[in-house]
Amino acid sequence: MFETQSGRGIRAGGPTVVALTEPAAAAAQIPPQVPQPVPLQGQAEGQAAGPAERQAPSPPQVPAQGSRGPAAAEGILRRQALRESAARTYARSLPVVPVRARGLTIEGADGRRYLDCLSGAGTLALGHNHPVVLEAIRGVLDSGAPLHVLDLATPVKDAFTTELFANLPAGLAADARVQFCGPAGTDAVEAALKLVRAATGRSGLLAFAGAYHGMTAGAMEASGGATDVRVTRLPYPQDYRCPFGVGGPEGERIAAHWTESLLDDPKSGVPVPAGMIVEPVQGEGGVHPAPDAWLRRMREITAARGIPLIADEVQTGVGRTGAFWGVDHAGVVPDVMVLSKAIGGSLPLAVIVYRAELDVWTPGAHAGTFRGNQLAMAAGTATLAYVRRNGLAERAAVLGERMLAALRGLAADQPCIGDVRGRGLMIGLELIDPATGAAAPALAAAVRQACLDRGLIVELGGRHSSVVRLLPPLTLTDEQAAAVLDRLADALPAASRRP
Repeated sequence: MFETQSGRGIRAGGPTVVALTEPAAAAAQIPPQVPQPVPLQGQAEGQAAGPAERQAPSPPQVPAQGSRGPAAAEGILRRQALRESAARTYARSLPVVPVRARGLTIEGADGRRYLDCLSGAGTLALGHNHPVVLEAIRGVLDSGAPLHVLDLATPVKDAFTTELFANLPAGLAADARVQFCGPAGTDAVEAALKLVRAATGRSGLLAFAGAYHGMTAGAMEASGGATDVRVTRLPYPQDYRCPFGVGGPEGERIAAHWTESLLDDPKSGVPVPAGMIVEPVQGEGGVHPAPDAWLRRMREITAARGIPLIADEVQTGVGRTGAFWGVDHAGVVPDVMVLSKAIGGSLPLAVIVYRAELDVWTPGAHAGTFRGNQLAMAAGTATLAYVRRNGLAERAAVLGERMLAALRGLAADQPCIGDVRGRGLMIGLELIDPATGAAAPALAAAVRQACLDRGLIVELGGRHSSVVRLLPPLTLTDEQAAAVLDRLADALPAASRRP
């Protein structure tokens, strides 16, 4: 059983998960000044309200949207299937119609409540409708400030950039520029690639096997599933399925040596590129953290050859991995940082931050109609400040390690779990066929469904969609973490028994 500091255990049936020790539980408690997530009425087991929760105001009411209940939810889903494109993704595997949400919890139109460990694909650092985010949004709305300003200077934008720069790696913040892009992370990736190509006069790009940088043309070229590209693909070190069959420090050394050799060999067919783009943790690629020593070596290799290093922090930024930025673990200062998701406080916002020497753009060389999203800037400022002031990155590091330890204990009794890995509150379980060790995408899909049946929302990733991913909000409590793990522990054997 995964126990809380109070000594109570929370489970939803299924195998036992490892217990916490009292010191570990105490060390992972949210600081007293951090408000606990406010539970929805009739909150699910595993989300008992503490004193801070009981004193919090009730969640705001959502305007009436017609009748609710299973029949109403089915009607909405049916109309979505008829009207929306075949490119729908989450809606296919998660047939939920959310109508209210707070913190970790979503309430569906059918009356069911779910623990959301998808968090908008990592967007919701503070969970759904956090009070400080709602207050920031209301402040802008009540002030009469314009909501759409292109790239004009405003007090709201000034507050956002001030807070953002206060949290950047010191070596970058001292001499950086910021470009507001279109509202999605992939737009910021495109801007970063465009920037380094303009600054260097070169066109090639170094990226990594398993990468995911977005769905627009240039971002897809740099992602692992690309086919017709101007990108040189490099090995990304990992232990469980090491491309060189060795793993560990030796696998890291070989991967770095391969990169260096490729760049220095005049007959490699790879001219000096415009930049290298890397994720500090590959998320969609299967939750693979970059080894710190290897990432430092990539920084050394690129710096020595005048190649700008681009860190894609769209999903790893703002405390997700247990440090404010994923690159902070290795002490690496990139030349360009690509930021989105959590920096908008749940609203669309994307920027790149880069060294001033790369700022060769002429006026209008890059733009985006919605780069002046005032509501997102206000929500983002509140989120960045809240994470910083309340030590939520450090909290994610401690709680993430405890959850990983619990899941590794579970793996000892579940041969279908091939590997447990992650960093902070970015966690993945790779599911396999125990007989062959091959990836098990059908089992992973069954586990996702079994989790949903038990009121837990998870998503899949990895090369074969065989990695169950957990991206809970950084405000996750001990009791909520216990509930998440118990529901997952119950779902695994249930899915394994399905025909």
